[in-house]
Amino acid sequence: MKEYTSTLLDSNHLTGQARGTLTKRESYLLSWLAREDRNIFSIDEIRKITPGDAAKISHSLVRKRWVLPLKKGLYAIVPLDVGVEGAEAFIVHDFVTASHLAQPYYIGYWSALNFHGLSDQVPRTVFVATPKAKMPIAILYSRFYFVKIASHKFFGLREKIVDGRGVLISDPEKTLVDCLDHPEHSGGIDEVGRAIYFSHSELDFGRIKEYTLKMKNRTIFKRLGYLLEKIGLLEHYPFILEGVKLSKGYSKLDPSLPFIEDPLRRKGSFSKRWGVVVNAKIDPERWQY
Repeated sequence: MKEYTSTLLDSNHLTGQARGTLTKRESYLLSWLAREDRNIFSIDEIRKITPGDAAKISHSLVRKRWVLPLKKGLYAIVPLDVGVEGAEAFIVHDFVTASHLAQPYYIGYWSALNFHGLSDQVPRTVFVATPKAKMPIAILYSRFYFVKIASHKFFGLREKIVDGRGVLISDPEKTLVDCLDHPEHSGGIDEVGRAIYFSHSELDFGRIKEYTLKMKNRTIFKRLGYLLEKIGLLEHYPFILEGVKLSKGYSKLDPSLPFIEDPLRRKGSFSKRWGVVVNAKIDPERWQY
């Protein structure tokens, strides 16, 4: 994964004991944004709403703690009920922030896996799927990583309310399929196997098969078949692979892990049945503790 570069504005100027008094222009801007339910806004919107130097206005609102800078040119209005401390006491949910960082988008992979309760691990990074390439960024104390996906993989989304805002998140089955497509963005194949093992009864495997076919990546079936066999669930969901022809060649079970071919252990390093390079150990007994 690439290094994150912070685009957060310097917040050392947030000093003092209370919010500053608004000018008429600033008051009009915040009132207009509130009426339009725009709690997160850009500097371009400032230019459209009110005349004057947009950069100067935004800097003034940040200094007076009425808005919180998320990244250069993007701000969040600090609600009145936060109190006189304003921006210093205000936190924006990472998913809400992410919804303003890329369009189109959806929250997916490890972030969605945790959101749906399929993983008890809270990732330090918010994973955002989008058809456009975008560099990772850090905002405040959070990291955002953008996974570029093909347009035909953009489906299986649900709008969920997070802190009063609608946010697009992949549904549980699409989340699992995405994680099998890119285990490296999902905490690794071990975390994906753990999610299936403990939550399989809550998942719709018919939908998982339907989604996997739409993804046009048979490696997903390879990893799923291998995992189901290793965790003793293949006989429960045999239809998942009915009529499916696996792709030729071998694919890494976990793309995030290295594999050094050892001729003396070649038999144990490959799964001929599933066509995967076994570079990760899947051990359900270890998950019990």
